[in-house]
Amino acid sequence: MHPATPVLNEESPLLAGPAALKGNTVYIYLVAFLSAIGGFLFGYDTGIISGAMIFIKDVFNLNEWWQESIVSSTLLAAWMFSILSGSATDRFGRKPVIVGSSLVFVLGSALMAVAWNEFFLLAGRLVVGAGVGLASMTVPMYIAEVAPSAIRGQLVMINMCCITGGQFFASLIAYGFSFIEGDHGWRLMLGFAALPAAVQFFAFLAMPESPRWLISNKRYEEARRVLAKLRPHGTDTELEFSAIRESCVQAKQEQEALNEPSQSTFRRILATQSVRRALTVGCLLQMVQQVSGINTVMYYTASIFEMAGVQSKQRALLMSAGTALVNFVFTIVGFALVERVGRRRLTLYSLFGVIVSLVTLAAGFQIAYYHSPVITQIDQSGLNEPCANYGDCSACSLDPQCGFCFAQNTSTGSITNAACIHVNASHHDQSTLGHCSAGTSSDFTWAYEWCPSAYSWITLLGMVMYLLFFAPGMGPMPWTINSEIYPSWARSWCLSASTSVCWLFNLLVSMTFLTLTRAITKQGAFYLYALLASFGFIYFVCVLPETRGKTLEDLKDLFSSTSSNSSSEKDRNKQIE
Repeated sequence: MHPATPVLNEESPLLAGPAALKGNTVYIYLVAFLSAIGGFLFGYDTGIISGAMIFIKDVFNLNEWWQESIVSSTLLAAWMFSILSGSATDRFGRKPVIVGSSLVFVLGSALMAVAWNEFFLLAGRLVVGAGVGLASMTVPMYIAEVAPSAIRGQLVMINMCCITGGQFFASLIAYGFSFIEGDHGWRLMLGFAALPAAVQFFAFLAMPESPRWLISNKRYEEARRVLAKLRPHGTDTELEFSAIRESCVQAKQEQEALNEPSQSTFRRILATQSVRRALTVGCLLQMVQQVSGINTVMYYTASIFEMAGVQSKQRALLMSAGTALVNFVFTIVGFALVERVGRRRLTLYSLFGVIVSLVTLAAGFQIAYYHSPVITQIDQSGLNEPCANYGDCSACSLDPQCGFCFAQNTSTGSITNAACIHVNASHHDQSTLGHCSAGTSSDFTWAYEWCPSAYSWITLLGMVMYLLFFAPGMGPMPWTINSEIYPSWARSWCLSASTSVCWLFNLLVSMTFLTLTRAITKQGAFYLYALLASFGFIYFVCVLPETRGKTLEDLKDLFSSTSSNSSSEKDRNKQIE
């Protein structure tokens, strides 16, 4: 799935107490919702590129490298700007960074909508990635800092739900705009994101700055006014203000007393065995989340359905909307289960289900491969090389120079007059010769990079299963666990390191997916993801602890003794049962 900055599980100094549950809380929910538009934009960008790409690749005649670059460029920019956003939020404040990210998103979406070649499209994707990177770290931080502690979990959940909700909404937009003639549909898909970004830009100008940031910068009177506005009428905010101020003063004193460069913290982490173990687990959680293929599934959903033999682009997009809905619904289920089931068991159950789902996906492609339609018409002319050498659709579809042209009996569904023909280099939606070239009979269907199959339902089942299992566990749990397992002195650096691992493997997996399907076939790619996820599952069964119900003081030495962790988990499971 996509990276997002976790919210630390230590008690916020914004101690609203029971009073937060009384009075009018509409304003604080409005603030959280408007800031969570950043999460919606991230989810929308993740989802819309899947639908838009099946049109863009034909319009600009993109090869696999260009497709992967356009999809992955946003990840590269997001990775870079998420690193910069930490210092930006400390220097300028949370609100200006969120406002700036929405403006950047407007500019990037507009640039993609008017792109006249692949270079400008790539530039637009990079600009959007900058907005995603700024928002992905800043929005959860801002929500947590303005929220009363009694409802902070609900408010932070708004951002997480907006991410998966944005993906679902993007799939609906992609389906609706796919019926627009010409190349205007995909432009509207990509440009539509400018509207919610513009709403956030203008509306957020009237939103308050984080009280914590204001107090840390000694803007005390402004902080008092903001707290009074954010809390229900009649709430005594002076106690909360004092708690925040005391916390900021204490943090500054500790920082001055330490007086060590960041390199010293790094050496201390490496020298501390328990923190080293925790960092290893945290980084591997993020790595396994990505190598299990989540962003392949999200970025290339429509393309995967086409590969499985879904002939209509509109139908592929509609099926993508269904899978996005599953992801959205079961993300909400995960938040309901995390405090009941626990982090460890939810992660392991989720990862096991992901492995089964990946095997199902791979099996669907493999069954379709072994039942691939046979080529019955061979064009031996020199113009049809090397396509004339293939004997069935599966072999033909693996060659980017070739496509499968066929007719289908409407009553029996049988494939007739099947041929492997050289693709038109300028228009991938037609062949250079034969029945599927421009201006020929409409009785024939042109299949480029896919094959007609009676087994595409297996692929659909695997996709739905994948999201059903991934969304409640392997989606949010790596972030939740990473926010809990580090001591306070190492938490910032370790979270930064594990987040970087997430972005890195997100980028690697999305950049290599189409190339991988060429090299080891579609089923081979998903079998590989299943194998990597299986290694992760075995490792986490052995070392992943349970963190539910423990204070951060209890967790700081969690990885000091493996045996004690195991016994504690057994005791906890007994109590739960």
